[in-house]
Amino acid sequence: MTTIYGIKNCDTMKKARAWLDGHKIAHAFHDYKVSGIDKARLEGWVEKAGWEVLLNRAGTTFKKLPDADKTDLTQKKAVALMLAQPSMIKRPVLEHRGRITVGFKPDEYAKIFG
Repeated sequence: MTTIYGIKNCDTMKKARAWLDGHKIAHAFHDYKVSGIDKARLEGWVEKAGWEVLLNRAGTTFKKLPDADKTDLTQKKAVALMLAQPSMIKRPVLEHRGRITVGFKPDEYAKIFG
């Protein structure tokens, strides 16, 4: 089963989901802003992709954090931030056949599903 994780109203998510639909790829959608994300899954992603890749430092949620929360980041601190505010997780996160892909690039999706 292919699952795409993100936030419903995110423009990048809309593009990724439209790509999957356009290529008739069956998938489930998990809105982690609505449903949250469990710690074990997030830690699994961190193991596969790295917390630096998953933490969305460009988003407004991260930028609005107090400076103390943004400095001296470690894996543990980053995971805690993402669990507390899932909108800080870069989107989309695509799970397919035991692998994850973070972000959306049509050519990358074409390789995955080609």
